[in-house]
Amino acid sequence: MVGRSSGGETGGATSQESGVRAALPGSLDDAVAAATDEWETRGNVGRLWAGDASLWTGGDESRWLGWLHTPNDAHDDLGPVKGFGAAVARDGLTHAALLGMGGSSLCSEVLRRSFGHRVGTPDLRVLDSTDPAQLRTFERGLDLERTLFIVASKSGSTLEPTMFERYFFSRVAERHGQESAGSRFIAITDPGSGLDRLAGARKYRAVFHGVRSIGGRFSAISPFGLVPAAVMGIDVTRLRERAALMAEACNAGRPIRENPGVRLGVILGIAGLQGRDKITLILSPSINHLGAWIEQIVAESTGKRGIGLIPIDGEQIATPAVYGADRLFVYLRLDAEPDPEQDAAVKRIAAAGHPVVWLSVPDRYDLAGEFFRWEMATAVAGSVLGINPFDQPDVEAGKVATRRLTARYEEREGWPDETPIARTAYDGGEIVAFADERQAASLRATAGSNGLEALVAAHCGQCARGDYLAVLAYVERCEAHLVPLQRLRHDVRDARKVATTVGFGPRFLHSTGQSHKGGPATGVFLQVTCEDSDDVRIPGQANTFGVVKAAQAHGDMEVLSERERRVLRLHVTGPLGPGLTHLADIVRASVRWTGGAASRGGPEPSPDGPSLSKRGVGRAQKLG
Repeated sequence: MVGRSSGGETGGATSQESGVRAALPGSLDDAVAAATDEWETRGNVGRLWAGDASLWTGGDESRWLGWLHTPNDAHDDLGPVKGFGAAVARDGLTHAALLGMGGSSLCSEVLRRSFGHRVGTPDLRVLDSTDPAQLRTFERGLDLERTLFIVASKSGSTLEPTMFERYFFSRVAERHGQESAGSRFIAITDPGSGLDRLAGARKYRAVFHGVRSIGGRFSAISPFGLVPAAVMGIDVTRLRERAALMAEACNAGRPIRENPGVRLGVILGIAGLQGRDKITLILSPSINHLGAWIEQIVAESTGKRGIGLIPIDGEQIATPAVYGADRLFVYLRLDAEPDPEQDAAVKRIAAAGHPVVWLSVPDRYDLAGEFFRWEMATAVAGSVLGINPFDQPDVEAGKVATRRLTARYEEREGWPDETPIARTAYDGGEIVAFADERQAASLRATAGSNGLEALVAAHCGQCARGDYLAVLAYVERCEAHLVPLQRLRHDVRDARKVATTVGFGPRFLHSTGQSHKGGPATGVFLQVTCEDSDDVRIPGQANTFGVVKAAQAHGDMEVLSERERRVLRLHVTGPLGPGLTHLADIVRASVRWTGGAASRGGPEPSPDGPSLSKRGVGRAQKLG
């Protein structure tokens, strides 16, 4: 039984079935208790399992609840999936290349990163970027003669997997001919989709069908997660058993205080309503890639209609004084591999009065239980927040802008006119700044200068209490590029006392991109783009991967500007590594500036409580 104590600490068992432990400040603890009692009284958990759409907005939510039943669906025979995994192992393939995006790829990446490469099975790699450099790096890591390509797309028409399939099918066909190339491909898609038809026409080795009633980001315990797991040699029966244990613990017969998914969802939702909407994830090192999957399901599901939860993944743990009152910490602890230093750091955060939730993950196979727990928690949080957690309207807005801009470029009209507002040189290149007219005027007025360094200082100076900085990097996702971007985000966090995120485009467009555009208007966005010196053509199309990536970046900024988000684009024209390092140096210098009347005329960032004001630009004042 999970019960409340007078000290604001929620104690409970650490087993998977009931393992939610939380230390919550008094007002949050009281609000969570009241919401829990209301959910019990109204029978909301039963309504959720029964598919009652009025639990959310009364829209089409009941159409998207298939994920509730997949862990225990006796009709879902794992035999073909397990048999296929065994056949692939017998073939002696060295690699499996998963070509996907968002919900179709993130689960597989979590499993690969968490379980590692198993001897005697293909080494699975995931491609989810239109960046030409990343495509070339990905291809260099494969032996095309001994690679199985897994094309994963629920709709069967998602832009990026379609491009990836065209490219690699052409590359394989060059070696083995059009007729036999398909034997090296499989598809995971909904029945009757465009990809389903393409797989038949191209004689793919196999097609595994998804479930229509399961949205992409809720598809981990479905063929989208299980087929790649089987190819990697992971015991899919054991995975689904762990998911089934969690599903049983989350059923309608459990009191909510013993229900690990519903209880977490109530805490998340109530915290969001109280302004603690920066859900800061701390994960044991061996399972830290689960954070990207949680980031997607939480951000894309809840960030809409001007509200939502902002997941914070990948921030290094800091001293408690750095964090403001907009934070809720969730610690996913792998019990089989505890990290004493991490445990101590989380205890210090809780001791300082910040709300902390502990989730116990017994071993790696219990990641399947976490997939279900977070699916349930996200659905519950959506109900508490009063939104539909199963749609993504603002992701669609970005896709529309990308298609329009790509078509414009194809018609030789080029990109929309842009006027740089500042530039600065570094060894080998320049960093050029762009912003919409409203933002440019505001930054110039604040900075009192047209210099790029001053404008960056003004932009970072907008980060005030309750805000977050999001770095939107349309560059190759690799360690060499992540290091300066992580330094950049932590410098801003430590100086401004705000939450920060780093996302690589276009990957984040299918994840946090929804909350950037449709969620609370508390984001300060720093878009980073670059020149693509070695572009790659898309077979059968006039465009290149670099053109599509540029269209995605332009479309992203265009929609952010239309929504009056605070966005500054910094374009690196020369060598990317030195350019990102120089950019991080500029930001480090800029955060020595701080605003006494920080953005929106509010007080300095403080842990006392989140600001209710949502817009404005602050005044920068140099210290020292």
